[in-house]
Amino acid sequence: MPTQPEPTPHPEHPALNTRTLDARSLRGLAHPLRIQLLASLRHDGPATASQLADRLGESSGATSYHLRQLASHGFVEDDPERGKGRERWWKAAQEGTTFSRELHRSPDPAVRGAADLFLHEIANTHTQELGTWLATSREWPEEWAGSSDMSDFTLQLTPEQLKELNEKMHALVMSYHGLSDEGSAQVRLHTHSFPRHPTD
Repeated sequence: MPTQPEPTPHPEHPALNTRTLDARSLRGLAHPLRIQLLASLRHDGPATASQLADRLGESSGATSYHLRQLASHGFVEDDPERGKGRERWWKAAQEGTTFSRELHRSPDPAVRGAADLFLHEIANTHTQELGTWLATSREWPEEWAGSSDMSDFTLQLTPEQLKELNEKMHALVMSYHGLSDEGSAQVRLHTHSFPRHPTD
């Protein structure tokens, strides 16, 4: 779920089907359970409200309500290939979400509050995913454990250079999008880049 404007796609690799948030759609998404539901549908595929409730440890009443709210804002939709009889299956309407920093600087305090909640929930999700990997890495074959990475770097950059670096990293990641070779697995890749004030 990218939180920066999408870089120009490489000509050999199509861009993700993404949803760019505006003030209205941000307010519709900025709820912890809605963010979790959307992420689950994107990562794990279509599901019913009951299945999502089991995945997330929630009640099916709560997941049903929030799925309908997501649908009203165009984030999820019915999956007609799976919906049979009384069971309603849901799928994500897009592969990703892009977030404009302008929303963070909105003159509307409700929009700024929704932006804060959204960004903190994404950060929490990244932390939880990394914690899950560290707790379960021994369950994976050694070649997977040896291929994972948890690194950080400190660079001295201008805002323009940081933007260029982010765009180059996004383009490199997108060059691997759509691959599904034998022996592959779903991989989560987080990027965080931000300035800091040095401590004395």
